[in-house]
Amino acid sequence: MTARTKRNRLITAGVVAASVSLVLTGCGSSKSSSGSSTGANPSASVPAVTADPALAALVPADVKSAGKVVVATDASYAPNEFKDDKSAIVGMDVDMANAIAKKLGLTADVQNATFDAIIPGIAGNKYTMSLSSFTDTKEREASVDMVTYFSAGTSAAVKKGNPDKIDPNDLCGKKVAVQTGTTQAKEITDTINPACVKAGKPPVPNDGDKFDLQTDVTQALVSGRDQVMLADSPVVDYAIKQTNGQLEKVGTVTDTAPYGVVLQKDSPLSKAVQGAVQSLMADGTYKAILEKWGVQAGAIDTSVVNGATS
Repeated sequence: MTARTKRNRLITAGVVAASVSLVLTGCGSSKSSSGSSTGANPSASVPAVTADPALAALVPADVKSAGKVVVATDASYAPNEFKDDKSAIVGMDVDMANAIAKKLGLTADVQNATFDAIIPGIAGNKYTMSLSSFTDTKEREASVDMVTYFSAGTSAAVKKGNPDKIDPNDLCGKKVAVQTGTTQAKEITDTINPACVKAGKPPVPNDGDKFDLQTDVTQALVSGRDQVMLADSPVVDYAIKQTNGQLEKVGTVTDTAPYGVVLQKDSPLSKAVQGAVQSLMADGTYKAILEKWGVQAGAIDTSVVNGATS
């Protein structure tokens, strides 16, 4: 299975700075994520980005006249996208969105959105594009364009010491927490539970314990409501650090695949965005952004439009 739906949303679950105490005690509802973690340095600077005239020339007239791109992101998925202690939306994807916009001579208007409402919002012209840990899949490419910029996979986390002896390769009958609309949620419905039934084992109850926010997924595991959570690999790593070691990872990262910037299907902006991402890779900005958030392990060398393999 791959990440955020792969939200694969691939990666680690974030916990808001103001909500960390709630997560640690297992009470309350976390609505944002903390920006500090080992391996991440949110205060690090990123090289200034200037517009590339050749890429700016590819921007459609209506977007150019607006002077901005409206970027949707689900700010509950640290360190990729989350709210800091001042409620500002920050993270790797936010820095990438701002850098892409600047390359195109535009600004990025980053707006918080529920994950499973983002693609419909792009189709309905509510948003110009999205960077929100979307895994590039063939299924998604049928309705939107995906410009690749990162690589991640699915990880599983359990309480420290794995008291329930969870085997990530056999989740039949286990209480599994996932974010609504992610690849992980889809994997339970489409793959894991049918395999459990075929093997004569009890399925994952309710096709998983689903939450709108990844922060609440993490909290469900910490509180003991659920036995295991599935999320993108960087998100799981971040959650383990943010909960002061109350969680641990089990198994290996699976279903590694690229993230994609989401745009309308056959959008003339897709080529411009792909060129901007490639330019950021070439000038070092891309590397600096990933290192700032401690996710450089997910770096890729080449950006393409619609590069899904499955």
